[in-house]
Amino acid sequence: MTPTTTRCLILACGNTLRGDDGVGPWLAQWAEDRFRSDPEIRVLSRHQWTPELAEEIACSSSVLFIDCSIESDPGSIRLAPVEPAAAAQGLATHHLGAAELLALARDLYNSQPVTAQILTIGAESTELGEEFSATVNAALPGACGLLEKTVRRLLPDPELNKQPD
Repeated sequence: MTPTTTRCLILACGNTLRGDDGVGPWLAQWAEDRFRSDPEIRVLSRHQWTPELAEEIACSSSVLFIDCSIESDPGSIRLAPVEPAAAAQGLATHHLGAAELLALARDLYNSQPVTAQILTIGAESTELGEEFSATVNAALPGACGLLEKTVRRLLPDPELNKQPD
């Protein structure tokens, strides 16, 4: 395993062919464009989160997971902390949740981010299609604002941390 090199890992998942489920990859692309010039931020988007991502997570100081939520009200934006949790009945080999990925990073690499959070937007429809519902479209500006604010909070301004001469 390589030493910690990423201060903030943005890790999104979703299916761009299933309506609102594509909001994670959309936000990942937005973050990639927004933070392109910052080498301390790494953005990854996957169809689903798989065990291979545990090493990326273990090598990061902080991680921000992004996904849609079918349990939340459509268009609602939620930011919540994530704590490591063991997978329910053995290790899934195809996909894991954020908490299971944190536990896997800890268990396999003896390392985990100092801070882990998940940003979700409530999905209205995950039917076949490449368009977002009106409620998710309306939530995108707020989600982008919260994503940026969260990343900025995870990466304190180095000027504020300078020691006086």
